[in-house]
Amino acid sequence: MGKKTIHVSDFTGTVLQQDDEVVRVVVLEHPDLVAGPVQLDATPGEVENIDDAALDVAVVEIHDRHGGGEPRRVVLTASEFDAMATDVPMAQLLKTAERVRPPKARKTTEKIDYGTLEHAGKPHRGRVTEEEARLVREQLDEVNKRLADAGVRQIDPADPEHALRYGFPEVS
Repeated sequence: MGKKTIHVSDFTGTVLQQDDEVVRVVVLEHPDLVAGPVQLDATPGEVENIDDAALDVAVVEIHDRHGGGEPRRVVLTASEFDAMATDVPMAQLLKTAERVRPPKARKTTEKIDYGTLEHAGKPHRGRVTEEEARLVREQLDEVNKRLADAGVRQIDPADPEHALRYGFPEVS
């Protein structure tokens, strides 16, 4: 018995032929997106007008007492944001406004325990412990789902590097 894989457009369900060009669309933010970025497959024709539909927006953070110490991120049309500047045009205001320095990265002294299901299989430069390797082998589906949800490479037991790193039997 053989298996046949059929690829379809995530947007329309159209069957994609083997020689069809596939466009990868990564959704970074959406009100219904709960677990981080996702990837969708489409045909070039399905996304050819996406640039025409794009909005000119301003993304701002509001730092006030309503956020409980955390800034609120707001997306609004650029024209709505521009209209808020009544004294000086927004373009001029943005050119002369004080620059915001990115926050300094905090050095974490907390070591990550890759021998736990929460962190097993995450890419790291250190040595893979037997506990991490055992968790990856025994719970590969769960580990790969977590890695995929985080947008990180998944573990492939057929990959010689992964097989060696996590102790999978070599496939010949």
